[in-house]
Amino acid sequence: MPTALAILLSALAMTAIVGVRYLIASGAFAAATRLRHPGLYLGLDPQIRREIAWSLASAAIYGVPAGILAWGWQNRGWTRVYTDMHAFPLWYWPVSVLLYLFAHDCWFYWAHRWMHRPGPFRIAHAVHHASRPPTAWAAMAFHPIEALTGAVVIPLLVVLIPIHLGALALVLAIMTVMGVTNHMGWEIFPAFMWRGRLGGWLITASHHQRHHEQYGANYGLYFRFWDRFCGTDRGIGDFAREHQRRARRAATRRGAARTGTAAGRDAGL
Repeated sequence: MPTALAILLSALAMTAIVGVRYLIASGAFAAATRLRHPGLYLGLDPQIRREIAWSLASAAIYGVPAGILAWGWQNRGWTRVYTDMHAFPLWYWPVSVLLYLFAHDCWFYWAHRWMHRPGPFRIAHAVHHASRPPTAWAAMAFHPIEALTGAVVIPLLVVLIPIHLGALALVLAIMTVMGVTNHMGWEIFPAFMWRGRLGGWLITASHHQRHHEQYGANYGLYFRFWDRFCGTDRGIGDFAREHQRRARRAATRRGAARTGTAAGRDAGL
């Protein structure tokens, strides 16, 4: 097979994988939301359709460089990804996961802060913040410019920092789960992860929700240390008010539907 065709097929395959991964993860957490908080996404169908469209476009931007590097890893040894568990000491396996998460978090924090400057926000990042409130489908709802700033991180890291294939899969799983759960409008993790001593350093939905409320704060992805060090940490938000507002809206719609049905029956008489 010609090299160019093989690279193209690898890029297309990875784009499909990223897109399907997004649909499965976001769909699963959206279903969990409907079970745990019925009515939370009521009236947001147009917004959700927009989130899905932007996210699938982002899947191509994430998938193409990943697919090219996947081909290069298998055929040219372009990356530092290894499959032999004995190539590095066993203690390096979890250390490499932490290195990737810290490096990704650092990149995300500063790229995210830059995206909140007036020009980049107006041109690109406003697409993501158009979701009010964000849902489980908003995890990859990015303008192509913003998607590109996120798509280069893992490809850069696999070229620079050795990592076992299984550890890389774990990093990608964490990235996917946190991206979705941080936007779905409620806290899925146990309280010790977002309150108290540990919660003071980890980012979950409670922390990121405040970013979508206040914009100029809480820029991190996994860890709060950059926000705390740079004075941009505004603590965690409270979902109770939003949930109450959504519950009232759902009750109002149900009441209006019942009234309309009753009026229809009366008119039929």
